[in-house]
Amino acid sequence: MQQQAAQAYQQTATQTASPRDLEAQLLVKAAAKMINVQENWETEKSNLNVALTYNRRLWSIFLNAVTKEDNPLPKEARENIANLGLFVFNHTLKMASEPSAENLSVLININREIAAGLRAT
Repeated sequence: MQQQAAQAYQQTATQTASPRDLEAQLLVKAAAKMINVQENWETEKSNLNVALTYNRRLWSIFLNAVTKEDNPLPKEARENIANLGLFVFNHTLKMASEPSAENLSVLININREIAAGLRAT
């Protein structure tokens, strides 16, 4: 019963959240997946690809949105987000070929900082 109530609340919260709040929540969720792998490396490193894939898909959505002609953000902001997204992709490729718990910190910090910025505005 509690689980159904929690799911209903989450669905309602997602439907009523602003786009910025939703983006922040998704970035935090991606960071949490990577933190779990990082903090439990010996038992969770097999989930590294799952966490990286989730994060990469999220950033793919962001990149797709900022490269659209009708995106309302200023050109400089769109370019900065696109550059950051490309960095995330490159670092993700590096993590896939040279996995290490320490190198996850870069992606985790990026997601946390962007989420904090989205929540502040």
